[in-house]
Amino acid sequence: MAYVNFAEIQGGPEGAAGVYGEAPAAHRTGFSALEWQVIALAQRDSLSTLHAPSRLTLAMDAVFGMKRINPELANPALEVLRRISVLAWHRGFALPQSQIEAFYAAGYSEDQLETLLGSIGAGRVAAKRKAFS
Repeated sequence: MAYVNFAEIQGGPEGAAGVYGEAPAAHRTGFSALEWQVIALAQRDSLSTLHAPSRLTLAMDAVFGMKRINPELANPALEVLRRISVLAWHRGFALPQSQIEAFYAAGYSEDQLETLLGSIGAGRVAAKRKAFS
């Protein structure tokens, strides 16, 4: 997947401040359309995409000619969002503290974490209802 640095197009890092609107990152509660796409696509990712493949897995892939797709995103902030979304889709609110800290370090806010967990929680409930219908 390719990464485009829009800050360069907008005239440097100070031009990138307007990417998320006027509110500073600490006060953002929602996500951009691209971020919502990452969250939605994370529903299909397995927990194994969060770890590097083992040596045995790599050997088996080589023997059977399989090619492993690298799920990591080129944008570090979006990769952090993908990782925490995968965990939330599979484990709900039981997130490791290290992933929460990485989420905050990537520039996301506590309000955004609440929005993310609320949205994924509603999606998990809807998926369970659909499965039992």
